[in-house]
Amino acid sequence: MNTVEAINALARRKNVFKTSDVIRILGGNVSRQFVSRILRNLVSEGQLVKGGSTKSAIYALPQNATFLRIGTRKRLLNKNLKEHEVWENLKEQTPLINNLPENIQSILDYAFTEMLNNAIEHSHSDYIEVGLKEESRFIRFIVNDFGIGVFRSVMKKRKLHSELEALQDLLKGKVTTQPQSHSGEGIFFTSKVADIFILESFDLRLRIDNTISDIFVEELKPKKNGTRVIFSISKESIKHLINIFQKYQSTKDTYAFDKTEVHVRLYTMGTIYISRSQARRILAGLEKFKLVILDFDRVPTIGQAFADEVFRVFRNLHPEIEIRPIHLNEAVRFMIERVEHEKL
Repeated sequence: MNTVEAINALARRKNVFKTSDVIRILGGNVSRQFVSRILRNLVSEGQLVKGGSTKSAIYALPQNATFLRIGTRKRLLNKNLKEHEVWENLKEQTPLINNLPENIQSILDYAFTEMLNNAIEHSHSDYIEVGLKEESRFIRFIVNDFGIGVFRSVMKKRKLHSELEALQDLLKGKVTTQPQSHSGEGIFFTSKVADIFILESFDLRLRIDNTISDIFVEELKPKKNGTRVIFSISKESIKHLINIFQKYQSTKDTYAFDKTEVHVRLYTMGTIYISRSQARRILAGLEKFKLVILDFDRVPTIGQAFADEVFRVFRNLHPEIEIRPIHLNEAVRFMIERVEHEKL
């Protein structure tokens, strides 16, 4: 029995095995370098799949690949990092990623490189931690830095009053602290293509659960210095990246990101009647879009001043922008229609 035959026999007998297992069944008469070279060739030929890093690598037959369900984590010096190179390295150490459907691979490629690029260029962090893990139903990655914090950075750059206001602006899209070199689309679209997207920084956690179409803003204790992104997507997801992009185009004929959706309840934070100043907060930055969906889900009522600011003042200032309210209860619908009727 030659070395390859011995390895195949071992792989059929065990769900997973290590280089040391091969050396042992061969009686210790071969070098680790020799065995590693054979294993590398078998992986490249598709006869085996590999999991883990070089020192702790484990191997299995392709049909036993689920037994390689392990994670890869790295701490990187934030100097001359290239996000696509880091991503390719992580995928090499988590080979099952390459067996996923193309639509999921494309989403992961986009989301990870966007989030790591943000950390590289915006965080001012000396080190960045990245991780990739396959679980029973999900693929999850983490990008964790120890820098200035995404909400604080946006707050200072845009001269906002709080990190919560920065979070609210990020959810609109087209928000960046470096407009000369960034479009501000990365976090927006990454949060849309995920099944679950978590953004943590200092005292705030933003959790977007697209499986139930809901958004949660929570106080973070203990606080997280810097920024941590946690992205999860089902291994059976039928999402396509292009469909997410198209969803935020105002018409089929345009390729521009010119449509957004604003969840009004994130601006109420416990109040009932929403004021003119709160309306202006919601409207800040929306002049960049052609179509704005205002989602009033779980908003019990709004004030006359709020309705007037959005549906009369803003519309008069920006007649080219369509404001489309959705999920209205009777009280909210009444206030909006009252303002619109007064315009006639």
